[in-house]
Amino acid sequence: MGRVVVVGQVARDLVLQIDRMPDEGGSTPVLNRRELLGGKGANQAVACVQLGADVELIGVVGEDYAGQEVLREAAANGIGIDGVVRRSGAPTALLVDVVEPHGVRRLLEDVDDRVLLSEQDIRHSEARLKSAAAVLVQLQQPQAALLAALDAAAAGAALVVADGAPSDEDTRRQVLDHADVVRADAAETEALVGWQPQDLDQTIDAARTLLAEGPDIVALAVPTGGNVVAWHEGHVELPFLEEDEVDPTGAGDAFIAALTVALLEGEEPVAAAWWAAVAASRVVTTIGGRPDLSLSSVREQAHQARKDS
Repeated sequence: MGRVVVVGQVARDLVLQIDRMPDEGGSTPVLNRRELLGGKGANQAVACVQLGADVELIGVVGEDYAGQEVLREAAANGIGIDGVVRRSGAPTALLVDVVEPHGVRRLLEDVDDRVLLSEQDIRHSEARLKSAAAVLVQLQQPQAALLAALDAAAAGAALVVADGAPSDEDTRRQVLDHADVVRADAAETEALVGWQPQDLDQTIDAARTLLAEGPDIVALAVPTGGNVVAWHEGHVELPFLEEDEVDPTGAGDAFIAALTVALLEGEEPVAAAWWAAVAASRVVTTIGGRPDLSLSSVREQAHQARKDS
């Protein structure tokens, strides 16, 4: 399969499951609490490891207790952490996920600018990026770091996977020039195409627009539900496979991780898309987004889901 390098956020996740949000001045008991390694980059790295990939993570944490803990957990999960920078004086990012019934979620983010990636951080890991089979780049990072990561990944002939929305037109152009795979949720799609799709047909049109600008595969969330994965010869419409959603935390990260691993395994885009849908469906059934994503079970369920569709 080759090695996967994930470039993105590393954080401490605090997930709190409750029955309802309290009224102003009130309180409510916590039904379930999880503290774990989080952030989009780390979530994608965990999912790739579960799917059988050899994974390295590039990100930033502080030299605090939370940073030590998330790195300890990452290493215990089998993730290579030599590319994670320990920034002196910076607080490790904290993400608080408050989850109500039926997957209603609110996210509180404490992310200091000092735990965002710099161009120098990327240069430090340039050899890792150039030797990777695939590089996943989370686009919610500073422009200089993103462009350095994209350049290094493309120079090494990796499968370049971009997740999210760029902050400006120059970065957007660079992303579409370098990325083999682009993934965006419904809100991020507007930043990529300049308009907001409202339904399935418009989402397919948006995917076709992006394909014409460079990528080989585009995966977009549909505002009315589900996802579209498109490539130059066709597309597939993916419904949500799990009706009883508990917590959407990390579903998009599992989606892009499974899509990447499937492509590295030699699967055609349509099969890879079903892998992605299955992985995301498993995540939403668990608090904190850490289900079983073993390669064999995901492949088998994806084959059956495609057959039943």
